[in-house]
Amino acid sequence: MLNRKDLEDMGYFEMFYDKCEEDPLMFYSTFVENKIITKGSDRLYENVLGLVGEAGEVAEKIKKRIRDYDRFSDEDMIKELGDVLFYTVALANLFKGSLRHVIEQNIRKLDSRQKRGKLQGSGDNR
Repeated sequence: MLNRKDLEDMGYFEMFYDKCEEDPLMFYSTFVENKIITKGSDRLYENVLGLVGEAGEVAEKIKKRIRDYDRFSDEDMIKELGDVLFYTVALANLFKGSLRHVIEQNIRKLDSRQKRGKLQGSGDNR
């Protein structure tokens, strides 16, 4: 797992120090943008396919655990979830959002569903 020392050694704090101290989510959003390779409409396709592919890798680990009794470490799953997070943030950035906005919207939606007794089943407001 990357820690603050790793980031310092890579020089990230020199570029983003103020923003990182103020808002780690904004720092990660900028970090993701600096890793994006594709441009234009290709970016949309690549980011969506990347998200689906990485989510598939999470599902594949669980499938193999059930089917083959294949074990994996918690850290292995965290690494896969990090890849899902990367593409989630890339898409949020593309649609002029942020990870913070995604989190806040999701909290409001799920709290509303829970209050209205719609948390289970197919929910609403899709």
